[in-house]
Amino acid sequence: MSNGPQPVVLVVEDEAAQREVLAYNLAAQGYEVLTADEGERALEIIAETSPDLVLLDWMLPNVSGIEICRRLKSRAETRETPVIMLSARGEEADRVRGLDIGADDYVTKPYSLAELMARVKTQLRRVRPAAVGRHLTFEDIVLDPETHRVTRGGQEIKLGPTEFRLLATFLERPGRVFTRELLLDRVWGRDVYVDTRTVDVHVGRLRKALTTQGGTDPLRTVRGAGYALG
Repeated sequence: MSNGPQPVVLVVEDEAAQREVLAYNLAAQGYEVLTADEGERALEIIAETSPDLVLLDWMLPNVSGIEICRRLKSRAETRETPVIMLSARGEEADRVRGLDIGADDYVTKPYSLAELMARVKTQLRRVRPAAVGRHLTFEDIVLDPETHRVTRGGQEIKLGPTEFRLLATFLERPGRVFTRELLLDRVWGRDVYVDTRTVDVHVGRLRKALTTQGGTDPLRTVRGAGYALG
């Protein structure tokens, strides 16, 4: 994966064997994998970590997959998080219900792992395009994750690795306000301890680099919340 920490996939599945197979195969694809075996725990993990994608079993203890999906799609912070529903219920009415509640895809068990991994990649391409090698643009800024080149108005901009990952994160979701904590997770990784003030330092460096050759500052400071692009 080109853009810093790899995409994070949450597997919510109460059957241990299936959960382990999914986690193993997702990790083999280069994703960071989180797991939950019941609904309440899944909601806690989502609130704490903002995963990039949720693989969600329909039938779960405590809170059903349908209810989790409904809650995610009703909240502004998680509305854009792709949800792939996994279910043994293959009837058309069940698929329609799952998609109606907001699921981005619906896969009937037993499923082909190769096909499921392809569907995961398709959904991640939408929300983490840099992680799958797609160019990112905003106004006159262009970022190429494959060559690690950034241009603004056709002029190349030199960025350090941290500033590059920061910019890629902002470019993937223009307008979204990222808290310092979420930027730490996305740019530095969950296993690295870095003070939140470090985020301010690197955002300052990124701002300076983006405006060195002229042009307005595209980054916005949201008081009490964090930063946004545009």
